[in-house]
Amino acid sequence: MDTYRVIVVGCGGLGSAALHRLAAELGPGVLGLEQFDLGHHRGASQDHSRIIRLAQHEPQYAALAAPAYKAWEEVEAESCQQIVTRTGGLVIEDRVARRGAATGTRNIEGYTAMFDRYGVAYELLDADDLVERWPQFRVRGGEQALYQAESGIVDAARANAVHVALARAAGAHVRANTPVRAIRPDGDGVVVVTDERTYRADRVVVASDAWTNQVLAETGPRLPLTVLREQVTYYATPHLAEFAPSRFPVFMWHGAHNFYGFPVYGEVATKLGQHMGGDETTADSRSFVPDDVRRDRYAAFVDDHLPRFGGPELYSKTCLYTVPPDQGFVLDRLPEHPQIVVAIGAGHAFKFAALIGSLLTDLALDREPAHPIDAFRIDRPALTDPTFPRSLHV
Repeated sequence: MDTYRVIVVGCGGLGSAALHRLAAELGPGVLGLEQFDLGHHRGASQDHSRIIRLAQHEPQYAALAAPAYKAWEEVEAESCQQIVTRTGGLVIEDRVARRGAATGTRNIEGYTAMFDRYGVAYELLDADDLVERWPQFRVRGGEQALYQAESGIVDAARANAVHVALARAAGAHVRANTPVRAIRPDGDGVVVVTDERTYRADRVVVASDAWTNQVLAETGPRLPLTVLREQVTYYATPHLAEFAPSRFPVFMWHGAHNFYGFPVYGEVATKLGQHMGGDETTADSRSFVPDDVRRDRYAAFVDDHLPRFGGPELYSKTCLYTVPPDQGFVLDRLPEHPQIVVAIGAGHAFKFAALIGSLLTDLALDREPAHPIDAFRIDRPALTDPTFPRSLHV
């Protein structure tokens, strides 16, 4: 039986980051197991781009935002690869479309409260200010916008590949196309079963996202996770200069639906998605065929608010969100088996991935995490109380 100090199950965004940080400390004592090809398109960590931002509406995430930027800078410095591109970022609230909706802290005031608390500079813009700065937008007059200059793009596929490469350079072993069939607590350690061989480790980090309950099946209760099939569309806009990263920011548009968009990056095309609007599915039954309802919804938004952002559809593609009832991360050891660490990104973790890799390393090596993560405990009511209300905001 091959033995390692730590085995990481799943080499997507969070798993590859943990693999890198663990290998930096333990070298060849670390093994990464990925059930598909590295860089596959079946999970949550694919594609060119994710938004990175200091704009957070809840304190548990606002506390991690600046440290996440620092963690990405460390990865860039070690690899000499650019992963983060600053474009500036907008949160645009269509207050007419949202009238009467229960938004909680997911509004402009929720974001500015966190900015003020953490001393982050920002600008507030009305509809006229928004169009004066970025005439690409079309507005009705009821919009308010929040601009923060440090927002931008973190290149998801590139980041994962860099994390894996750095882990290998530090001596870690990585095996792709190696599904984990079971993990079993074994005394103070863990046995990890694959089709070809069985491994033993002192600690295991499970970063399997939509496959988490399958991997944890022999370790305890099933987590109440909802898997959603989300979708983005790339538009081959002919107006490339107007939507270059130096001229157009990443944005989130909170209206009747919550859209998010990117300048031209990764493809010679702009990109639009909707946060939390997909159908429920499972990791194994999900379809890869894009939903025409979402396509039409995106096209209508572009026609109404960003007409030159659009163009012929280059392609639409799907990914998965794996979401607890409160939409919060899970970053914790299993209470019954503390040698097993679990990470779930809840569909919004990639911007924090480089930092989460360090936090998972702290947990796996029995250290106090360097930043507060009590809000992401696995024994919180959202994950243990079967009557806890599920909240999947759209």
